[in-house]
Amino acid sequence: MSSPPAYPGIRISGCWALGAEGSSVEALDRLLPPMGAGRSPRKRTTSQCKSEPPLLRTSKRTIYTAGRPPWYNEHGTQSKEAFAIGLGGGSASGKTTVARMIIEALDVPWVVLLSMDSFYKVLTRQQQEQAALNNYNFDHPDAFDFDLIVSTLQKLKQGKSVKKTLYGANVIIFEGIMAFADKTLLELLDMKIFVDTDSDIRLVRRLRRDISERGRDIAGVIKQYNKFVKPAFDQYIQPTMRLADIVVPRGSGNTVAIDLIVQHVHSQLEERKLRWDLAALASAHQCHPLPQTLSVLKSTPQVRGMHTIIRDKETSRDEFIFYSKRLMRLLIEHALSFLPFQGCVVQTPQGQDYAGKCYAGKQITGVSILRAGETMEPALRAVCKDVRIGTILIQTNQLTGEPELHYLRLPKDISDDHVILMDCTVSTGAAAMMAVRVLLDHDVPEDKIFLLSLLMAEMGVHSVAYAFPRVRIITTAVDKRVNDLFRIIPGIGNFGDRYFGTDAAPDGSDEEEVAWTS
Repeated sequence: MSSPPAYPGIRISGCWALGAEGSSVEALDRLLPPMGAGRSPRKRTTSQCKSEPPLLRTSKRTIYTAGRPPWYNEHGTQSKEAFAIGLGGGSASGKTTVARMIIEALDVPWVVLLSMDSFYKVLTRQQQEQAALNNYNFDHPDAFDFDLIVSTLQKLKQGKSVKKTLYGANVIIFEGIMAFADKTLLELLDMKIFVDTDSDIRLVRRLRRDISERGRDIAGVIKQYNKFVKPAFDQYIQPTMRLADIVVPRGSGNTVAIDLIVQHVHSQLEERKLRWDLAALASAHQCHPLPQTLSVLKSTPQVRGMHTIIRDKETSRDEFIFYSKRLMRLLIEHALSFLPFQGCVVQTPQGQDYAGKCYAGKQITGVSILRAGETMEPALRAVCKDVRIGTILIQTNQLTGEPELHYLRLPKDISDDHVILMDCTVSTGAAAMMAVRVLLDHDVPEDKIFLLSLLMAEMGVHSVAYAFPRVRIITTAVDKRVNDLFRIIPGIGNFGDRYFGTDAAPDGSDEEEVAWTS
């Protein structure tokens, strides 16, 4: 196995914790060979690896490895930046395995797992030919687009989305062989971990992976290892071990080191209190114009009259249900007018042509946010023949105050559908943003998502529109205020309780007792 590193540090229960000198960013200049002079111009980057699913399921929870919905404060950013962990080490040292072990042990719902393999530069035709002959060096710093890596990590730390359909998170884990090979990148990392695995073990793993998974022959793998991989490790990767805060010998087999890392990250998260400030968010949107993606059903005397009935606390349950259903039907009919239509010609029974319109999409799918959202399903079925229906249940994490997904049932292959997302009231927008995020994870384009609600608060409208500017928001009315408990004012009360006849919350809230409404 590798011998202990010769740098100022102490060994703690199976891991190396470095002193201040070893963690200095300025040490890069003296540790790494100069790379600037020989760097080729930056080009557009595409991923060279298979895309990973955005979910990691453990015995305790579902973890979102593509990040979280973008919670914003009154300035349009996260109140605290995410905690970024860098994982460096040689090829096949077990970095990805260690990253997943950390994610599972952390047990936090929002994590971004970002691989450096997704940031290789696009190869020219000549470079592709070299790669086919095992003559292209994928282990050199010039093979990576560090400018794009830095900009991507900066956006994720700020809670913003990136083109790879990732969002900011509580924790960001960035892993790669050159994770510590750029000054600006190092400055973005709150914790730097080097996975130190014996070179013989790394070679055996690389042989097994490249032969079984990539169909390469043993001679080609060894040729590439001796010509590029090992020299690059000695020249560029191993020296960055001095910059790590913690060195983990034996990689994923060192569970003691991983436990200590997790304890430290937990303490950092507790200090940062990564949760959104609803009070600041509520006040931030006052006097702001409503977004153009919002469409409110015209307030005719009929619509106004139905709102009067369902808002009246003295209205009986039967009347509440009856007039709510009427409003739902009008709302859905109104929403369907925003679907794409194209011209078509049909022949009438009199043998004449009629130039009309027909739906230009593939299919319409409805998704209700439980529990109140499911009351809109009959109205959708009544006007959309053979519509498919899915459901989402979102509940509040009592420790963080954030919404979490607890149940999901979606029809298969909805990526090409127009999705009608239904909830009866939207106050803060929390559940709506969470639900939109789930749909995006299932490859539904943002501009094909329609959020429908009988009643919304301006705060919820702005929150959803700011986070997802291409989602169409459609409602029958928008109330201006929320109270100190974030209930819509004047509001409608707890829609689910009034509709289903269940007991209302003691404070008369319009939030579901067991799950987030929006």
